Amino acid sequence: MKQFYLLSTLLCALAISNPVSAQITIDEVKTDPSERILKNEVRPTTVDAQSYFSRARYRAERAAIRKERNTLEFGGGILGSVASYSDSWIETSGGDNSIGLAATLFLHHTFTKQRFTIETKFDAKFGYNRMNIEVAGDGGSTTSEGTWYKNQDEFQISTNPAYIINKSWLVGSIIKFRSQFANGYVSRSQQTADDRKSTFMSPGYLDISGGFTYTCPLERFPIKINLSPIALSAVFVESAKVRKNEWDDKPGWQAYGLSNANKTSKYEGGSSIQIDFDRTFGRKGIFRYRTTLFSFMGWMSNLNMKNRYTSVSAYEKALQAWDDAQGIGDKPMLQIHPTVRWENTIDIKATKYLSTTFNFQLYYNRAQNYDIQTQLLLRTDLYVQEQISGGDRHERPIKPTKTRCTETPVLRSCSRSCSPQPLCWGCC
Repeated sequence: MKQFYLLSTLLCALAISNPVSAQITIDEVKTDPSERILKNEVRPTTVDAQSYFSRARYRAERAAIRKERNTLEFGGGILGSVASYSDSWIETSGGDNSIGLAATLFLHHTFTKQRFTIETKFDAKFGYNRMNIEVAGDGGSTTSEGTWYKNQDEFQISTNPAYIINKSWLVGSIIKFRSQFANGYVSRSQQTADDRKSTFMSPGYLDISGGFTYTCPLERFPIKINLSPIALSAVFVESAKVRKNEWDDKPGWQAYGLSNANKTSKYEGGSSIQIDFDRTFGRKGIFRYRTTLFSFMGWMSNLNMKNRYTSVSAYEKALQAWDDAQGIGDKPMLQIHPTVRWENTIDIKATKYLSTTFNFQLYYNRAQNYDIQTQLLLRTDLYVQEQISGGDRHERPIKPTKTRCTETPVLRSCSRSCSPQPLCWGCC
């Protein structure tokens, strides 16, 4: 008992003299998964979408996208001239009363979306002039009478849908059609139904080709070359009156290369090539040169042609013999030669609304005429031109880039292949 009290007294003394410290080590704590309690302190909040969506901003973004994808150029010109003289002036100094009117229209539209592009062109020329002609009267007398006569009439439209392979090459097709608006006659003094030699769709020309198009990447040399190994060329003469009438000692159906008077069309298969060049010179675009060279060779039709002649003289002799024999045997056919159409246009802008235009066309079609046909037009007219451009497609990267958008977030359709999603936040 004394030992117990002695030990207690010793422990109390040690507790008073030195602080007591202790360390507890927990090697393993086992918990029950069922006892875990997770609390979600986030409260659901209703968001008003109208507060974060701006319709005006959305429309502006859509308009910007349309402007970027579309390039539109259109223009038109009007030309008028009047010359009037009194009878005494004509008797003394000569002259002739005349009125000239002409109008032109040009439209060029390009739509590009990612690798798909479609280019559409429309070009039209139409003009009339009024001049005096001598008309025979009773008793052998002649009178002067003013007559309207067409001096230019043509329209053509073309479309070129294509798929972009890379910066310089496209694969696609070209569809071209051209005809005229009004009736054409033999001369000023011969403007009856029996003198009609052309009208709408008489003739009409359709060219369809498919192949590859090369575009030069150099801005200073904007040339395009289309190579079409498979192409179709068609001629339409829908007016029976035009096919029946005769001028230049041959009927209309023969003048346009048809096989007979009952045929309204002719189709040829072969290959074609088209070269386009369009460049504006000068800081203010004062001088502009445009040229288009198109050639078609109907080698497929030549392979299926019977009784074929390469010489024009031999063909005419064989054709005369065939006519004398009342059409017995195969009709002689003239071998198809390449059709060539070369058009050149030079525009010189004196002011914003005053322009001088020089146009030269060369056309060769041996099925219609053995000689080369040419046309030369020079005019100064009131001209209006507007261009709405959304950027050059050659500046757009073809391959997807790995850079992400870093600009201000605006949701819009992306045309520059932003990765990874088709909708882009502000980079385009």
